[in-house]
Amino acid sequence: MVSPQSPIESPFGNRTTAAEVAAGIDLAGKNVVVTGGYSGLGTETVRALAGAGAHVIVGARRPDAAEEVLSEMEGTITILALDLSDPASIDEFAGEVTKLFDQIDILVNNAAIMANPLTRDARGYESQFATNHLGHFQMTERLWPLLVAAKGARVVAVSSVGHRLNGLDLDDLNFERREYSKWPAYGQAKSANALFALQLDKLGEPHGVRAFAVHPGGIVTPLQRHLTMEEQVAMGWFDEDGNTHESFKTVEQGAATSVWCAVSPLLDGMGGVYCEDCNLGAMATEETPRGSGVSPHIRDEALAEGLWAKSEELTGVEFSA
Repeated sequence: MVSPQSPIESPFGNRTTAAEVAAGIDLAGKNVVVTGGYSGLGTETVRALAGAGAHVIVGARRPDAAEEVLSEMEGTITILALDLSDPASIDEFAGEVTKLFDQIDILVNNAAIMANPLTRDARGYESQFATNHLGHFQMTERLWPLLVAAKGARVVAVSSVGHRLNGLDLDDLNFERREYSKWPAYGQAKSANALFALQLDKLGEPHGVRAFAVHPGGIVTPLQRHLTMEEQVAMGWFDEDGNTHESFKTVEQGAATSVWCAVSPLLDGMGGVYCEDCNLGAMATEETPRGSGVSPHIRDEALAEGLWAKSEELTGVEFSA
């Protein structure tokens, strides 16, 4: 059963770091997959999980860059090539993971792009939706038998408060009829990430697989590569002197909620929820600041089912669940 979307008692908060969440957690013998685990939040997510004893596979679009970033990190880390916009690369990656592991205990769908100009993958799909959602959808399906084999796996889908920008249009997910705009496209992709976790949890619970969506918070990372400083100042992320807004987190703090969803015993028996600041998010009201809160559309189970069916159609993959 999908858990209620309501905060619980948590010893952590919005300034907690990933290392603090992982302290005292023993992941020895556990297998973990993290996409984009060599940049921004992904790096600190890998550091915390590998440091807790897990064997972490990092899916990397640029394996050489990943090797440079992760080579000195403590723990057991394997880097494999993965381009989430390329279905063949996804299948090859999943095949390599299957050769190494007989089960996956934690899957963190972390990699993303944001607010880029209109580009399309080889299938003609809009790149933010294709990379952030469809790529992870296909990869999770390919790894599904390994998740089921773990008998207690967790899947973490990194979403964003960007879901509050707008919902999604199941009839035009790839902006073939609508005029493309980078922020509505991002809002759609991040809404899709949260809806994916909602539906995956419903399908996965009978198999012991639980799923969580995560808003990391505002953080300065390479995710902003497509935005000018002028745009970021206009949005209030930076002041005129280049100082970040006081609400922004460090990268170590930004990775904390992903790690919390992956390992916290407080979430045993729970799933299908959207989390922020190392807690379950609260439903948004008119008074909720724009940087937090849960919009009703990502809790819409019928919409989640519709997106799931559309995702199977677009990718040509179907979950055995």
